[in-house]
Amino acid sequence: MDKKKDLGLGLALLPIISMLVLLVLLVLLVLLVIGYGQFGLRIEPLLLVSAGVAAALAFWQGYNWNDVIDSIVAKLAKAMPVILILVCVGGLIGTWMISGTIPYMVYWGLKLISPQYILIAAFFITSVISVCTGTSWGAAGTVGVALMGVAAGLDVPLAAAAGAVVSGAYFGDKISPLSDSTNFAAIVADTELYGHINHLMYTTLPSFVLAAIVYLIAGHSSSVGSSATPEKVTEILQALEGLYHFNVMLILPAVLVLWGAIAKWPVIPVMLAGCVMAIVIAVALQGFSLNQGFEALIDGFNLSMFSAQGQNVSGIVSDIPRLLNRGGMFSMMSTILLVFCAFAFAGALTLTGALTVIINRLLKMVHTTGQLIAATVATTILVTGATSDGKLAILVPAELFKDAYGRMGLDTKNLSRTVEDAGTVIEPLIPWTAAGIYMATTLGVSTLELLPWAIQCYAAVFFALIYGFTGFGIAKVKPDNVVSHQEVQRETA
Repeated sequence: MDKKKDLGLGLALLPIISMLVLLVLLVLLVLLVIGYGQFGLRIEPLLLVSAGVAAALAFWQGYNWNDVIDSIVAKLAKAMPVILILVCVGGLIGTWMISGTIPYMVYWGLKLISPQYILIAAFFITSVISVCTGTSWGAAGTVGVALMGVAAGLDVPLAAAAGAVVSGAYFGDKISPLSDSTNFAAIVADTELYGHINHLMYTTLPSFVLAAIVYLIAGHSSSVGSSATPEKVTEILQALEGLYHFNVMLILPAVLVLWGAIAKWPVIPVMLAGCVMAIVIAVALQGFSLNQGFEALIDGFNLSMFSAQGQNVSGIVSDIPRLLNRGGMFSMMSTILLVFCAFAFAGALTLTGALTVIINRLLKMVHTTGQLIAATVATTILVTGATSDGKLAILVPAELFKDAYGRMGLDTKNLSRTVEDAGTVIEPLIPWTAAGIYMATTLGVSTLELLPWAIQCYAAVFFALIYGFTGFGIAKVKPDNVVSHQEVQRETA
């Protein structure tokens, strides 16, 4: 076997530096100077360029092309479960739209809004929808838009309402088993999905309670204006009533998936069962054909499907297409492509041993659990701001710190929780990220205005740091499976 050359710190940092420099220059400067919404460069090519740099380093060390491919395939093999889940999530959203499951939840959420509780209602409604669908953008772009109309009609401060919507939307994006970021964080940290979600509760539930208390108090102390139902919401309710045959049976697919999550049933079979149940409901109760059900499963639901039933949708309120036209397995293809590109970079980088070199150097500056949690938080926020990409902000810190957590006797679900606390829910609070731009433009409130009210998003970071330095809520692994941190320190000195 050919002798492999040792990799120095400078070359070890080269792939990461090349990626971060490209992204910082091309993303941050262009987004901030030219304009947030005009940036068109894709993250996938940058990941592939970085993978190429890492592969070049591997060739220099003496590895061949097959070694690089085998390393990438090994990484992708671990990603296959989450890729399959992502495909099922797209099908679930599409079938829940055609069955009326999601519209039914939105309908009752809007009907039950009380002016005195508008902020906490916005928080709770978007939380429920995002948990059931696993998508923050979908929750904010559908019911969130309607809730902003309610807030405007009731003279509620729009910054407060937008903060409540964003908080609720990302509550589900963070803990829902249907969320791609939740699944992605678990897979890159080598953590079991439901174990990751359960561990997230330590930081997520206190943040949820804190946010609810603030919204409740603010709602009663602010002038909320007239108690009449805004015309916009009335139009949406009437349109939904005219399109769907509403009854309690429509929530059965959501109940099935939520019960499966609680009972820890296998995720993929439960999701497919939820799709099948939704298609049956769409055919039996809504009058759609079986072929339309399959179209919603694969391509997503579209309002034009009602036209095939003879319903006139030409004059329908403009918010309805925005609410209904979504989902489908094909809608997840762009996210899956990002997963492939990200793991191509991770696989090539892992082969070089660059991560080991960097981790060993970082370990010399990290001596306690609190310092490790703080380093993970800072790195995750830095990568989020530098790359403007939530998935990459989860991947890079997970790859960097995974071994460090094991060496210090910490379960990797601490890592998966921390990267979600500092990545998934922080992304919409950074103005130049895709999530920050989307939330600001969709809700009509600037990021810096809604930021103080997005309590659910940033409070978890403080709880994560407190837990890290106090030891509360920190999961440990068995001592006989752990290499002593002090031994590692001596070995790398």
